[in-house]
Amino acid sequence: MPTFLQTLSIYLNPRVLFMGLFGFSSGLPLLLVFSTLSFWLREAGVDRASIGFFSWIALTYSFKWAWSPLIDQFRLPWLHNKLGRRRSWLLFTQVVIISMLLIMATQDPQHSVTLFIIASLGLAIASATQDVVVDAFRIESADTRLQGAMAATYMTGYRLAMIVAGAGSLAIAAFYDNSAIYNASAWQFAYASMALFMLFGVFATLLSKEPVAKHKVQAVHNIREFLITGIVKPLTDLFQRYGKTCLILLAIVITYRISDIVMGIMANPFYVDMGYSKAEVAAISKIFGVIMTLVGAGLGGLLVSSLGLLSTLLLGGVLSALTNVLFHWMAGSAATTQVMTVLAFIAPDTWLQTQDPAQLLLTLVISADNLSAGIATCAFVVFLSRLTNTQFTATQYALFSSIMVLLPKFIAGFSGVAVDAWDYSTFFIGTAAIGIIPIIFIVVLIYMQMNNRFKWVES
Repeated sequence: MPTFLQTLSIYLNPRVLFMGLFGFSSGLPLLLVFSTLSFWLREAGVDRASIGFFSWIALTYSFKWAWSPLIDQFRLPWLHNKLGRRRSWLLFTQVVIISMLLIMATQDPQHSVTLFIIASLGLAIASATQDVVVDAFRIESADTRLQGAMAATYMTGYRLAMIVAGAGSLAIAAFYDNSAIYNASAWQFAYASMALFMLFGVFATLLSKEPVAKHKVQAVHNIREFLITGIVKPLTDLFQRYGKTCLILLAIVITYRISDIVMGIMANPFYVDMGYSKAEVAAISKIFGVIMTLVGAGLGGLLVSSLGLLSTLLLGGVLSALTNVLFHWMAGSAATTQVMTVLAFIAPDTWLQTQDPAQLLLTLVISADNLSAGIATCAFVVFLSRLTNTQFTATQYALFSSIMVLLPKFIAGFSGVAVDAWDYSTFFIGTAAIGIIPIIFIVVLIYMQMNNRFKWVES
């Protein structure tokens, strides 16, 4: 039996180490077309409705399954012969990502919206394509013994990249220009810096070894074959295993993330309108928030083991809706006073009394929101995994992970319109209310399980 140090040494394997860099390369572009971009747009004076519509660019990630067969079957000229199938696509997508970031770094959304939108869309498409290639690269690079370690280093790199693209970009922009007046060059410098960070992924691509595919990819000759193989069979399998209950399962998949995604697109504009600086949001939301998400994910894993999957899924859904109510409270004028009143009662004569109440409020709300998001995300990933048939692992999981954000992100596109029509306070209550929808479906499924009308079908 291997010792602890021998087990730990698996993380020194070059293929495992390179997955950390690939994870970094995959995680970096995501926030640059989502929350970080919304911060830039709001500071540039772009109205909230337009920011909401801008978020539809992120829908690209929901459709990456549609062109994934091309990555298996189409050989890139010249690059394929030099690097191989996977590494050629990796380098191609990374170069496109860097190019799109540099184009955005030359634009000002106040004056050149069209090219800015085109570059943002190109960034999202290239980033989504890179995700597909990295997944294939990881699966083909090593046997089962290394897959766990490779997944762990991938997620570590991914989370670090989110901190860099979130907190890092805000901090760079704030450092470059610490004035209260909007300066496009500060954001342009930040996005140019992000392009340089993408070189870590290029470095990994050029130095890693091309994986050897274990199975030859079956060619899809026409659209009909593609639809049957890629969509019809995986979905038919789900109905064959669960019958009519499949409708409830799919309803949970489609609606579970609706509350936090619809709310999330307006979070950064809300911080800006509340008067928080880039540095404050970077320190509290982007760093501490990510840490609390990881803590929540670890707690979620423990809860799944002790309470069971559906109970933890229900808890995550309830917490996600309730934490949106906290944002409603934060939007009220009396929130900071209430925070100091509570602190004076539970922690008198401590250092907390000397802190800025607005920052304490932001820290409290973001901590609760990210902790609940971690629990919910962990439970939801396990839920999707239980639904997936290993006969259709890649296709079925890709479809689930795509449709789970399709409706929420579409509705999120109207979030700015909703805030303009009402206000932030009412908007946050509305997002909490729609979070009741998946809760109802989960309660019905738990009731069916308790009455032996539903059970998991092992694939």
